[in-house]
Amino acid sequence: MSELSKVAYVFPGQGSQSTGMGVDLYDRYPSARAVFDQADASLGFSLSRLCFEGPDEELTKTHNVQPAILVVSIACLKAIEEAAMANFPSPSFVAGHSLGEYTALVAAGALDLEDAVLLVRERGRLMYEAGLRNPGGMLAVIGLDEETVKDISLHSGTEISNINCPGQIVISGATQALAEADKLARARGARVLIPLKVSGAFHSALMEPAVAEFSKIVSNIGFKPPSIPVVSNVTARLLTDADSIKEELVKQLRNCIQWQRSVEYMMQGGITTFYEMGPGRVLSGLLRRINSELQTFNISGVEDIAQLVSKENPTN
Repeated sequence: MSELSKVAYVFPGQGSQSTGMGVDLYDRYPSARAVFDQADASLGFSLSRLCFEGPDEELTKTHNVQPAILVVSIACLKAIEEAAMANFPSPSFVAGHSLGEYTALVAAGALDLEDAVLLVRERGRLMYEAGLRNPGGMLAVIGLDEETVKDISLHSGTEISNINCPGQIVISGATQALAEADKLARARGARVLIPLKVSGAFHSALMEPAVAEFSKIVSNIGFKPPSIPVVSNVTARLLTDADSIKEELVKQLRNCIQWQRSVEYMMQGGITTFYEMGPGRVLSGLLRRINSELQTFNISGVEDIAQLVSKENPTN
């Protein structure tokens, strides 16, 4: 597609996983199989088997699930490229939600797959260990605006950790602080409050114990300038060079994920169609809440790819 492409690719984060994810891609597409095989060789164990067979309790461990989602998401990208060949629209932007930002960097050629799976496995380990040192969690607040949630955070000792879409904001904090935030949010009219199944208060100051070691790990990775513009989670602006990417990934550990603003930035850049690549449909739901006129497509398995290829090639 031309440089005037109105398309962006987006990649999901932790929580989108399910046992069995990616197995149909592995069986059907050699390009997807190569992604899983590459990741297994890089990690030194069969991540693919964990994706395909579980068990759930092992897959959902932070240091396992992060590389697993990344690998399945890249397998989706490679499979649709293989199936559609030159007929699939190229993106003007790529972005990912939290963990998904690493997938976006791989898709943009800024980070090699082998480095990416090792990096996010270490990220998951350090986030888990930070959660042990500073116990806490995350709470999705549905039905309140950003200013109200800011006020609740201020009075409860929590932090806003994800601004996902209008009326869906996530806060992070220590267990007691989250309990207080829950009480305040109910009093302010929150429609739904959902504790997230995570091992710590991600994207908050409670992740500080992970920062120094992760910064050292990131500094040793060979990043390249992205070949496709990558939109930052932290600033909702473009990441253009290796130094800005390294800074972003370290900041992202303890800073708010600005997903709504990232999507709005891409929309201002002319994007009208988003392809969510990877397990689950979380981002498509958020996109529609940000702007109901956006076109969204999911690519999570063979069936999705068959439908899209048929759509792109209506004469077939």
